[in-house]
Amino acid sequence: MDWLVTIAQFLVNEILSVPAYLIGLITAAGLAALRKPAGQIAGGAVKATLGFLLINAGADLVVGSLAPLGEMIQGATGAHGVIPTNEAIVGIAQARFGARVAWLMIVGFGLGLLLARLTPLRYVFLTGHHMLFMATLLTVVLATAGLPAWAVVAVGGVLLGILLVSLPAFAHPWTKRITGNNSIAIGHFGTAGYITAGAVGQLVGRRSRSTEEMKLPEGLRFLRDSMVATALSMLLIYVIMAVVYVVKTGERTAFRVFAADGGAGATDLGDYLMQAVMQGLQFGISVAVILFGVRTILGELVPAFQGIARKVVPGAVPALDAPIVFPYAQNAVLVGFLASFAGGLCTLALLAWVLNPAFGLALVLPGLVPHFFTGGAAGVYGNATGGRRGAALGAFCNGVLITLLPAVLLKVLGSFGKENTTFGDADFGWFGALVGFAAKAGTAGGIVLMLLLGAAVLAGAVVVQKRVVEPGWSPGARRDALLPSAAPAQEADRDGEGPRRYAKVPPPPGAPTPPPPPRD
Repeated sequence: MDWLVTIAQFLVNEILSVPAYLIGLITAAGLAALRKPAGQIAGGAVKATLGFLLINAGADLVVGSLAPLGEMIQGATGAHGVIPTNEAIVGIAQARFGARVAWLMIVGFGLGLLLARLTPLRYVFLTGHHMLFMATLLTVVLATAGLPAWAVVAVGGVLLGILLVSLPAFAHPWTKRITGNNSIAIGHFGTAGYITAGAVGQLVGRRSRSTEEMKLPEGLRFLRDSMVATALSMLLIYVIMAVVYVVKTGERTAFRVFAADGGAGATDLGDYLMQAVMQGLQFGISVAVILFGVRTILGELVPAFQGIARKVVPGAVPALDAPIVFPYAQNAVLVGFLASFAGGLCTLALLAWVLNPAFGLALVLPGLVPHFFTGGAAGVYGNATGGRRGAALGAFCNGVLITLLPAVLLKVLGSFGKENTTFGDADFGWFGALVGFAAKAGTAGGIVLMLLLGAAVLAGAVVVQKRVVEPGWSPGARRDALLPSAAPAQEADRDGEGPRRYAKVPPPPGAPTPPPPPRD
């Protein structure tokens, strides 16, 4: 029987404990469950495995490109500085916790489907890369708090499953306001920022007209390319910090900052600045490699999850990535991005002058990618309830959240809090921080507190679904009454099943739906 033990040890130690192989096996199992041909199953498994290896390769590049920047920020400001980039911190964390992340993601997705089937929260979260990001965050927080591997997977899986069905419900009144119907939900862990933007729009919008009546310059549309936006933002940050660093420490010290990669350092000021430019571009390439790896994995894994979800939860509302709302208000996307970035800069100043000296919070530098995606979506949500003012001020508040919350989150990430990057979107910040502080109560007490936190989130989502979403409450109805000519073209029916148009005020419940106005 020794050979059976040897085979079992080989499977556990050499295959199931290797994240790349585990992801491939999960993909193969999902495709097999959908009765795909053998060739497609094998190809999907291999592509998912290669995608995971790409993530690891990109993570090594990210670490190398961020090391000089961290040294410059520390030397120039005396404080720890980070650039929130989900892909980067996930890639770094995979090296230590890859297997636990994979198992936690499986448990969380399965529980999410079960909750969607058994509760009123019939949302199926299909944004695979955000599932991976949240699974990684929960693994890092729970593992660094000292929980054993089984507890990390079990408790983290429960918390992930709850979030997958709860957060789309909290945002759904505002999402229906944008889409005009109940066909899709938002499945993205920037939900706190989107709800905040929609609420701010309600407060400040009143008679403000829609962003879609504005004409924006074509020259800014290149920022919609994520790789270009990442490289540009890092290039600017690197050059600015390089200039500040050389002014504060002198050329002799500053020129050696790039010698850590095996080079001899800079030879003159021009070489020093151009090495800073190259490091910024290298970061853009690093994130592009990680993104390609994530897309390669999810291109095979998500279809399997989708097929399974259709069988388990028929008639469910798909919860999709943040860019799903971009086509509804394209000008609001750009307004939201710029306003969110401005909010990040203002909060960075607050961190540098007040919160870092008083509480030791790290300096969170605004990156273009999180501000573009979450800020752009926040602009759409703010515009839906408050027009131009809602888009600008709502997205500004989102920028404040995704700068302040990551600084708090770093306090519970253990050794990962010393990395030069972290998780960027709002829900990672508030939920990760709460889970992390609860985990500090010890193994037994921490598990109880975390499960109570999950139960509170789930109960709140059920209340919102039953008392707000299903009755058809519209968060922008008051503004529509004040500004009939700027009312959105579509508004959700009370039953959420279709759009209706109106001239001045929403028709009362039960009134017949008027025909749409003639098109020009």
